[in-house]
Amino acid sequence: MNLEITPEVIASQLEIGKTEASLKQIETNINNTINFNSFSKHIISLNDKLKHMNAYVGLSNKESYFKIKCDNIEIEELEKEFLDEVKHWSDKYHVELRQLENKNIFYIIGKN
Repeated sequence: MNLEITPEVIASQLEIGKTEASLKQIETNINNTINFNSFSKHIISLNDKLKHMNAYVGLSNKESYFKIKCDNIEIEELEKEFLDEVKHWSDKYHVELRQLENKNIFYIIGKN
């Protein structure tokens, strides 16, 4: 069975409230993300892998892209694990990311 990745599915799987505004923002992000459908299901699996690191895939308040963010990592090994996992995911699925300078925040630009 192949699950269609809709704004509602993303909101549910990423634990984002299903408000009219959030669903519209998710739809905008989908439309802004290059070749989103070719890797969309892998965003959900990445989010699951990041949870134990106090990290997640979510919505940005500043950009119309999904973001990968790590909150308050004070343990160097955990921060390295986060960065390694994000890089591995990006390389494996050929997804372009843009990292904010000096922050553990990445925007998912899309797949070339």
